[in-house]
Amino acid sequence: MSILVTYGSKLGGTAGLADMVAEALRQEGFTVEVAPARAVRSVSGYDAVVVGGALYAFRWHRDARRFVRRFAGDLRGRPTYLFSSGPLDGSAAEHEIPPIKGVQALMGAVGAKGHMTFGGRLAPDAKGFPASAMAKKHAGDWRDPEHVRRWVAGIVADLRPPMAKGA
Repeated sequence: MSILVTYGSKLGGTAGLADMVAEALRQEGFTVEVAPARAVRSVSGYDAVVVGGALYAFRWHRDARRFVRRFAGDLRGRPTYLFSSGPLDGSAAEHEIPPIKGVQALMGAVGAKGHMTFGGRLAPDAKGFPASAMAKKHAGDWRDPEHVRRWVAGIVADLRPPMAKGA
């Protein structure tokens, strides 16, 4: 089974999460391609799609939003999963954080099978406003590889047909 993992990332944290998702899927035997959302021209060669977007001021990254809208018809025809990256604390690993309103709408538009919010990352030397201002008090990395693996295990269970009894 071939899976596309695509993402919208401004400062690289969500790109790193996409790589973690892809690696966990590869370890389960899937063929996985990772690409920035703005670079994807077609989803026709994939059996499933995972889309990640960084959260900024309660909005999902523009590239992720545009990707889902552009390929909505194609995504409705295959298993699609979304993830968000954002909280600059440990809350995402401690309890499930529901998708923001805009992501909920996109999930409904494509019939997404699931969503997860993961902790974000903000480098101490982040450039641009407001990232540099936020980095003074909130720099750190709250991406949890075990949290990613647990979520991917659910995707794997969903994508693999159940074993026949007695097999």
